[in-house]
Amino acid sequence: MSMSDHPFRLHNRTALVVGGGGGVGRGICSELARVGCNIVIADLNPGNADTAMMELQADNREAITVEGDATKPEDVDRMFDEAEAAFVAVDIVVFCATPPQFTMAIEDYGWDYHQAMVDAFLKIPFVVSQRALPRMKERGFGRIINITSEVFETAEGYSSAYVAGKGAQIGWTRSMATELAPFGITVNEVAPGFIPVDRHDDLDQSIKDAYLETIPMKRWGTPADVGKACVYFASDEASFVSGQTLIVNGGRTPH
Repeated sequence: MSMSDHPFRLHNRTALVVGGGGGVGRGICSELARVGCNIVIADLNPGNADTAMMELQADNREAITVEGDATKPEDVDRMFDEAEAAFVAVDIVVFCATPPQFTMAIEDYGWDYHQAMVDAFLKIPFVVSQRALPRMKERGFGRIINITSEVFETAEGYSSAYVAGKGAQIGWTRSMATELAPFGITVNEVAPGFIPVDRHDDLDQSIKDAYLETIPMKRWGTPADVGKACVYFASDEASFVSGQTLIVNGGRTPH
């Protein structure tokens, strides 16, 4: 089998990864690039985005960064204009942006924190997809991939705002899958478990150790594990799969 015939090749496809500069987002970018995808990295932290881009370019991958706030239509328009100028069209969008998360009782939450979850997990997919869909419909191909979380399955307590935001994201994914199927556009989600990345460096080690004990596979998941799931959903091999959740957590939720 030649490399061009290998399953899951994404040559001549372009992916916009929102939140692509962070730990999990960077892994997603890397795995999509590894199978030939052009990468457009959007991240509110330009330093993270530039680092991710330079890592890909050092590996001879095609990648650019675009700056802007993905909750603002005017910024998203500019981001797409830059992406389309570099790579013609955006075929795949991956939503991996996440705000800071805090564990607390409902009495201690304010609405502003809930609104941050709504903005990250519902408004960003809404605004970005509105911009992406006309070209996807015109070309008869599109992949929308939401990075959700196992927390909706495990119904984590003391994380109600985060769980609710992810629940909204999951509901949106399922509805959009039905709506967009006639246009050759699939909408799916990858739900990772806890995957330690740089932003978790200050987390107490006892919390990490306790979680690791609950993973049947007895190892940590990695950003690459999430990226490989995204590669599947982005590929032609998944063209008849939509509205689905692929839980990537080492068997913690075997249902």
